Amino acid sequence: MATTISKGIRITGTARVKLTSQVRRRYEKGEPIRAIAESVGRSYGFIHRLLIDDGVELRARGGATRKPVK
Repeated sequence: MATTISKGIRITGTARVKLTSQVRRRYEKGEPIRAIAESVGRSYGFIHRLLIDDGVELRARGGATRKPVK
C-alpha cells in the first residue's frame, strides 16, 4: 500500500514513477480512484492525472443507468 503524501508537495522523478505504478496496480485490481486518493492523501484529480498520463484505460462510471425510452 502506498504511504500518505502531504498535500502540496511536488512529486517528481523516481518517487512519481513508483507512486504511479502502485496506483495503477491498485486501480487495475478494481479499487476506485476516490479510495486510492483518500488512502494516499492526494486529490482525486491528482490520481486521475497519474493514471491518464500512464496510459491507463479508465473504467466507465458506475451507478444506475437509464433504460431506453420506448
